[in-house]
Amino acid sequence: MGMTMTQKILAKKAGLDKVVPGQLINAKVDMVLGNDITTPVAIKEYNKAGFGEVFDKNKISIVLDHFTPNKDIKAAEQCLVSRQFAWDKGITNFFDVGEMGIEHALLPEKGLVAPGELCVGADSHTCTYGALGAFSTGFGSTDMAAVMATGECWFKVPSAIRFNLIGKPAPYVSGKDIILHIIGLIGVDGALYKSMEFVGDGIQYLSMDDRFSMANMAIEAGGKNGIFPVDEKTLEYVKGRVDRPFEIFTADEDAVYDAVYDIDLSQLEPTVAFPHLPENTKTITEAEACDISIQQVIIGSCTNGRLEDLRIAAEILKGKHVAKTCRTIIIPATQQIYLDALKAGYLTTFIEAGCSVSTPTCGPCLGGYMGILAAGERCVATTNRNFVGRMGHTKSEVYLASPAVAAACAITGKITSPAHV
Repeated sequence: MGMTMTQKILAKKAGLDKVVPGQLINAKVDMVLGNDITTPVAIKEYNKAGFGEVFDKNKISIVLDHFTPNKDIKAAEQCLVSRQFAWDKGITNFFDVGEMGIEHALLPEKGLVAPGELCVGADSHTCTYGALGAFSTGFGSTDMAAVMATGECWFKVPSAIRFNLIGKPAPYVSGKDIILHIIGLIGVDGALYKSMEFVGDGIQYLSMDDRFSMANMAIEAGGKNGIFPVDEKTLEYVKGRVDRPFEIFTADEDAVYDAVYDIDLSQLEPTVAFPHLPENTKTITEAEACDISIQQVIIGSCTNGRLEDLRIAAEILKGKHVAKTCRTIIIPATQQIYLDALKAGYLTTFIEAGCSVSTPTCGPCLGGYMGILAAGERCVATTNRNFVGRMGHTKSEVYLASPAVAAACAITGKITSPAHV
């Protein structure tokens, strides 16, 4: 029996010739990640255990991105704990205000994760880096403490589901629409503790930003990780970013999958996830028919705050103005993306259209700040979760969509196809 991409990476990092689903292994990590919410808990456990120096100052990333710039005293104290630890331990990859970005956009941008590597992070959307052909997954803060000290982590080897993508997507159909369609198809627990392997000829039409968006939301289907094969686009992305050798893994022809789904991308429409689960999806045609008014749009997050996302939104908003009843907040995912969007004129377009443009932050995605909803309010967001109370009041509603759909909704003040603005 052959191995999947994920199983091959785990075997290599565990020093084994072969692994099988369900096997418990101990593997060496290439990067461990924490943010301003999860790192302070890890630090507390690290100190409680009596650990001394970290295993490798260059293989730990601490990114202050959730409540920074600090929204209140508690957030400031959380960041201070993280900051002092990073300075005391000499952490190379420490990113504070002015240098930070949303962690899952920042690490690939900085070349801190490469194909074939194993990355773990105290944040559930660490699965994003599977877009690079890496194995990456989220875990808890206690795990982060142990890995910072030892450089190793235990895993149960996951089985896999294969998603065979064929066909060319229609205009306005992005990676976000594809992953929402998949989650709607299999459900929020459809890939529970499984590797979601995206393959097929259709991948050639997906940009790296599309792939990051899809791998990012593997966890919303319950997946242990999402992963793409390495191709020319992957290698072009890491060129000039990654300055160390890396290994490319491919699935064996006789690899075993729990299920195989064939998805014709040419047949998909832009997709919206209605409250209060990412699996509650409707096509944009179905969503428009519901005639739902909205009071806020968020374009950003670790799912859709990259340059291509901002470009698509700017193209739709250019020369138009957002509805007076719909406040619209744009959040570039990193400082570099902010700068590139500025140079490209996107930020001018956003401001002239009546949008607010924020410094990089996770902010509203988790109901933190920079866009909290009141009771009865609805938001179309390019974020990744729409649970009850996720972005504010428990009687508010979040609709998940792509940047193209979100920009169109901002213009009309209701759920609208980008083809109709």
